[in-house]
Amino acid sequence: MQNQLKEILENAKKNIAEASSKEDIEKIRVEYLGKKGQLTSILKSMGKLSKEERPVVGKVANEVRENIEEMIAKAGTAVKAKEQEMRTKAETLDVTVPGTERKLGAKHPISVTIDEITKIFMSMGFSVADGPEVETVFYNFDALNAPQNHPSRDLTDTFYIEDQEDVLLRTQTSPVQIRTILKEDLPIKIISPGRCFRCDTPDATHSPMFHQVEGLVVDEGITMSDLKGTLDAFVKRLFGPETRTKLRPHHFPFTEPSAEVDVSCFKCGGKGCSVCKGSGWIEILGAGLVHPNVLKVGGIDTEKYSGFAFGMGVERVAMLKYEIDDIRLLYENDMRFIEQFK
Repeated sequence: MQNQLKEILENAKKNIAEASSKEDIEKIRVEYLGKKGQLTSILKSMGKLSKEERPVVGKVANEVRENIEEMIAKAGTAVKAKEQEMRTKAETLDVTVPGTERKLGAKHPISVTIDEITKIFMSMGFSVADGPEVETVFYNFDALNAPQNHPSRDLTDTFYIEDQEDVLLRTQTSPVQIRTILKEDLPIKIISPGRCFRCDTPDATHSPMFHQVEGLVVDEGITMSDLKGTLDAFVKRLFGPETRTKLRPHHFPFTEPSAEVDVSCFKCGGKGCSVCKGSGWIEILGAGLVHPNVLKVGGIDTEKYSGFAFGMGVERVAMLKYEIDDIRLLYENDMRFIEQFK
């Protein structure tokens, strides 16, 4: 049996010397020291030996085990170092190889436009308010003085949440104005940029998802002249100092009086061109004095306080300013298009 142990040791030495990977080392360990390994089998058969032979064979067996374990440990360390060396060589950086060009992204024109509009109004003392895109009929229509028979409340114009008659995707950012009136103290001076949704068929000028920036001011003594002056200052900052504004009477349920706001064409200076379709004017937003019924929703004394509101489509402003002829270009994420706005 001692000869068998010596033979096992010699075979183990040979196998360990030939091992070239961690997997090889593990196989050798299992073959000789595992539960069914060669050395283990020898130890299990020691019960057949005489009392005199057991101590002698046991000593030799322990020495063989210790030698094999030591050789396996050293071989494992050597193999690990060799693998590390090979990995390091393979990962060596060749500084002479041309680098990979990393293209810088660009802000989307819608984001650029929202940022510019927001910056202008914040410089005029407005703060930015936000609200949920999934709204209730109360905030989107009822509180904004929209009658039950208003066309925008129809299923063909508004996205209602299935099985939720009172829940919808907001058609405008005006619900933010109502939420602000209900929770904020007076005076109020906010803008509310954000996404809106309407049942429009996509074409060159329409999209079922779009962006708006609306504004609201409520204080004592607010008049149409305050609205006109605010919008004058805004368009001069946005389109240039020579830009003029014109208010045309209109109807919105949440403002009274209401007006469509035109600006003199920033392309031709009001002389008439393809951008303004020869009129010299471009419509950019709707506005008016806040309807008393809207103020009453927030419990505001309409004999003491008044306000004005306005709203503009961000895509329309962006298309006019950057002369984009199809709104769908803004949503296709074509980098050739977006990179023009760096």
